[in-house]
Amino acid sequence: MTETSHVALQCITAPNVPPPAGHYSHAVKTDNWVFVSGVLPVTVTPEADFAAQTEAALRQCQQILAAAGCGWPQVAQCTAYIVGITHWPVFNQLYAHYLQHHKPARAVVRVPALHHGYLIEIQLTAVVTSPQSPPLAERHRES
Repeated sequence: MTETSHVALQCITAPNVPPPAGHYSHAVKTDNWVFVSGVLPVTVTPEADFAAQTEAALRQCQQILAAAGCGWPQVAQCTAYIVGITHWPVFNQLYAHYLQHHKPARAVVRVPALHHGYLIEIQLTAVVTSPQSPPLAERHRES
């Protein structure tokens, strides 16, 4: 006999972020997890320089996280896709500015091209604790 659990998925749409261009949500929230879709810097043109594109993508990520009820301190994983590894230092500097002392797991992946000619796309996974849930450290001790 297989036990099936039903997990509620909440599709998140950030009000101040342009709607997704395809059949997907800005993010999906389930239990204590928030999965943010790949974020292109669509609030600027593909002709904008890499720094402007990165700032735009990070701002959009921040707004999506807020719409899901969390922020940068709850980010557990970041994957950044960048066209041209030479952009890594600029990405790293701006990313550090937004995340401050928080250092989640991260991968920066060089890709040959991104949709619409953009130079960066950012995908995130965050962990949020509901008010009725004990902190993660307590839950770990209880197991």
